[in-house]
Amino acid sequence: MDVIPAIDLLAGQCVRLYQGDYAQSEVFSSEPATVAQQWVSQGAARLHVVDLDGAKQGEAANLAAIAAIVAAVDVPVQVGGGVRDRQSLQMLFDLGVERAIIGTLAVEQPESAVSWCQEFPGKVAIGIDARNGQVATHGWQETSTVRATDLAQRFAASGAAAIVYTDIQRDGTLQGPNLSALRELASSVTLPVIASGGVSSLTDLLSLLALAPLGVSGVIVGKALYTGRLSLTEALQAIGPGRWQDVPPGSSTLA
Repeated sequence: MDVIPAIDLLAGQCVRLYQGDYAQSEVFSSEPATVAQQWVSQGAARLHVVDLDGAKQGEAANLAAIAAIVAAVDVPVQVGGGVRDRQSLQMLFDLGVERAIIGTLAVEQPESAVSWCQEFPGKVAIGIDARNGQVATHGWQETSTVRATDLAQRFAASGAAAIVYTDIQRDGTLQGPNLSALRELASSVTLPVIASGGVSSLTDLLSLLALAPLGVSGVIVGKALYTGRLSLTEALQAIGPGRWQDVPPGSSTLA
């Protein structure tokens, strides 16, 4: 299972929100590209970047910081937040972003989102941010009447690269992932699911690993890494692709 560090951008700075509340933001660095290099040096094979200003405003607002991150590392970078038209999508790809994440537009203009998935195979993921099972949009400021599982099923055959599922009420809380919601969503589609929200410990990561057979292929981790509650190196050793390496036959000990 991939462990993907999160870099959330607000006014060009690396921050973390509490339950998606912009009024409860904590700044961790004014140099996001340096943060990106730090995670890669510790073994990250992919980075997850969110343009929080873009998500709220409906258009990209942190392109300079995103460009700096992409230029600073040699691993794939996926970006979400404010991708509401094809020009914004193309702009990210032109910067070298490997995968764009579509959220609000997937709810409001699903036909356009499907067409982008087909036009850019493997390069567009669907971001499903849920509050009490209902999809939130516009930077989590609005809650729609669309159920998370229904939206996932709508894109099941779209050619989307993955579904990035965030439980808003767990995000930034360090209270553990919403396993029941993840299990329900992953069981409803055949697309890979990347989990996000609430991870605070190796125990949380191992509980997510149990959902891998259902299609949960990755986990985004933010606050736990920034506060030092979780070591990226240890997380990768526990559930990363190399977790079974160098384990003697018959041993159940994680690498």
